[in-house]
Amino acid sequence: MNFLREDLPHVYPFRFVERTVEKRGPAEGRVRALVTGNGRRTEGGELLPPLTLVEVVAQSALLLEGGDPGIGRSGFLAGVSDFTFDRTPESGDLLSVDVRIVGVLGPIVRFEGTVTDAEGRRVCSGAVTVRKGVAA
Repeated sequence: MNFLREDLPHVYPFRFVERTVEKRGPAEGRVRALVTGNGRRTEGGELLPPLTLVEVVAQSALLLEGGDPGIGRSGFLAGVSDFTFDRTPESGDLLSVDVRIVGVLGPIVRFEGTVTDAEGRRVCSGAVTVRKGVAA
């Protein structure tokens, strides 16, 4: 399943995820991300800053949710928690991001995500919380 660029409000240089690889349910599945050497986040070095991976998880959750304008265009990232970083991705790494919803309370949605590399090694994991339907 491929989603078009319009499914996310993010554009270069702030778009990190490429496409949905597997959709298991509403906002649950696997997304692909490629760390490119000419990307804005890796300019001047070979490594992707670890905290950028928080945004990779958030964009993956949004993409799996179908680019819901309630989150992406008029909502905001409300929280980040429980992130652990096992290694820093390098230019050329192909990453998989597994995301699922773990809680909903009205307009607040919490997602958990795990990022792995092409060999299946965990890169990081953690949770992001978004607030839907409020202008950022």
